[in-house]
Amino acid sequence: MNRICLVGAGSISRVHAEAITALPGLRVSCVVDPNLAAAQRLARDFKAEHHFASVAEAVAADAFDRAHVLVPPDLHARVAGELVAAGKPVLVEKPLASTLGECEALIDAAAASGVTVGVNQNFVHHPAFAALLRLVESGAVGRPRSVSCTYNMALRQLKAGQFGHWMFRRPVNLLLEQAVHPLSQIVALAGDIEQMSALPGPARDIAPGALLVPACDFSLRCARLPVQLRFAVGQEFPHWTLTAICDDGVLVADMVNNRLMRFGRTRWLEAVDQAASGALTGLAVAGQAVRNLVDYALAQTKLRPRRDAFYQSMLGSIGAFHAAIDAGRAPMLDARFGADLVRFCEDVAREVYPLPSPAVLAPRSEAPAEIALIGGTGFIGTHLVRALVAQGRRVDVMARGTQNLPALFSDPLVQVRRGDIRDADSVAAAIGSAPLVVNLAHGGGGADFAAISAAMVGGAEIVARASQAAGVRRLVHVGSIASLYLGPQEAPVTGATPPDPRETERGDYAHAKVLADRMLLRLHAQEGMPVVILRPGLVVGEGTSPFHSGVGFYNTEQHCIGWNAGTNPLPFVLGSDVASAIIQACDAEGIDGRCFNLVGDVRPCARDYIAWLGAALQRPLRYHPQSPRLLWLEDSGKWLVKRAAGRQVAAPSMRDFLSRGLMAQMDCTDAKQALGWVPVADEAVFRALAIDVHRG
Repeated sequence: MNRICLVGAGSISRVHAEAITALPGLRVSCVVDPNLAAAQRLARDFKAEHHFASVAEAVAADAFDRAHVLVPPDLHARVAGELVAAGKPVLVEKPLASTLGECEALIDAAAASGVTVGVNQNFVHHPAFAALLRLVESGAVGRPRSVSCTYNMALRQLKAGQFGHWMFRRPVNLLLEQAVHPLSQIVALAGDIEQMSALPGPARDIAPGALLVPACDFSLRCARLPVQLRFAVGQEFPHWTLTAICDDGVLVADMVNNRLMRFGRTRWLEAVDQAASGALTGLAVAGQAVRNLVDYALAQTKLRPRRDAFYQSMLGSIGAFHAAIDAGRAPMLDARFGADLVRFCEDVAREVYPLPSPAVLAPRSEAPAEIALIGGTGFIGTHLVRALVAQGRRVDVMARGTQNLPALFSDPLVQVRRGDIRDADSVAAAIGSAPLVVNLAHGGGGADFAAISAAMVGGAEIVARASQAAGVRRLVHVGSIASLYLGPQEAPVTGATPPDPRETERGDYAHAKVLADRMLLRLHAQEGMPVVILRPGLVVGEGTSPFHSGVGFYNTEQHCIGWNAGTNPLPFVLGSDVASAIIQACDAEGIDGRCFNLVGDVRPCARDYIAWLGAALQRPLRYHPQSPRLLWLEDSGKWLVKRAAGRQVAAPSMRDFLSRGLMAQMDCTDAKQALGWVPVADEAVFRALAIDVHRG
């Protein structure tokens, strides 16, 4: 039994661990991560005997035979090199390394020590592509003549403006993160890329001196076949297909829907052949669609092991790597395969990306900050910083991600520092001598309510305690109306309405928001903490997605499944209006210990909002009204299936579904009077700032 070490305990590590557990002759023996708590959790969940903070400790303990490198890409080469030096075979998550030089150094080190290094380009083992590859290699559709690939995919981080992510730090990183998926399939089918020409789409400025080209068309001359590739990310409709045109048929692998379409000919005359071949293709596609649905249902009920396409691709890639080592041969997806992909990405980056002009930054102000903003680089934070700078106020911003921020954050009045609200020292340093603190950070999520509560409630308390210790004049905590019960009720909901007294019947996010509000109000009542709580409604505007979950949930963006009939006014508020309320809460007198809900004066119902949005985006968006009781019954059925399968999950609550419908009447008169707050009341202005701003 080969003992496998997982180096890195992030989200992808669980998929690796699950695949290793399912493969014969392999087991997870140890986990390495500087975050020992994360390493311990992963080791416990997959029955690994050990967890360590470093590779050196795992090597010294002789705790494993082979390793998977699952750390961030810029650490791949260093960590893999350390394992190679220890004589351990290594499977590295894609990309092999962040530069070609690092790849070559790793290849040389592996050759010198006789150690096998592979790269986990798992989509070469995607079931639909693997079926296409087998048919081409068997000659079942004749000799292949050309290949075309369309990679037209969504990218959550791009849509959310999370430009601090690794993939946006250099132009080549986006290619290393995303383009290597279709490129790995192209190389596996058509051979090494020998020549390339590129037709890039428009470049997009994402930060001072940082450019992004989200779409590009390539003509590739590969060793065996010519290839056309359309690479586009941040797209609305996900579509990823690879087409092989052969002498006696055409094969289309659909990676998004996990199906293979085969277009061929029958023995009949042309008119009959068109009907017969079309029927055969249609029946095959329908059969695969039904198979995928059945596999999903059986996996959810634990009647069959997981069989979704992504997991099968991981299982195939990991299994092939270890099978190659067992057989004493090099894996197909070896370090050279990975290095060639990195080389191509670097070549593309040099050709496609224009050199940006160097960012010229004005000197920062040396004056002390008037306001410390915790978690201030997101949607509301950007609106707030813009408003503060317009007033000439000095602000210090603490955030977890500080790279590729908009030009606004380079203003002389703004100081940005990296930190996490779960780290008391970094919070204290961020507050410094500022008399005012605004907390916009939610603390992150977690796998269960305990983790979510520790992050959200624990983080809010760390900020509050640090503010208290610094003697600030006021802490403005920006929470959410999710902490209130907003189902049907006679009395209007005001700032004086207490947090939901039945919080255990709410979802994890709302539950944690309730506990955070109570904790802060308790600190004010018992210890005199000068805190004000603001609870924005459904915040919309430039910088955030218009597909707000308060309107409904989206299986796809085109279809919004409502929380109810969709005819009641919804508590929308513009991000710019929230920013103005925060500033007014910093300056107003006599409001410590109070809560204020922030809901604007333009409150379209869900049906109208989706209609407005569809018209602005010129897309066929649809709102589907639902009964809260029916939604609860559907979730209850899913819950029963999960419990029958042995999964420990909380039962759905009717109260939570009613609250999501937002039927309560919101009265923000107290916020307008105490803060002097005047939100936008003109419908045309609201539509321009909330919806029309998202026109492409």
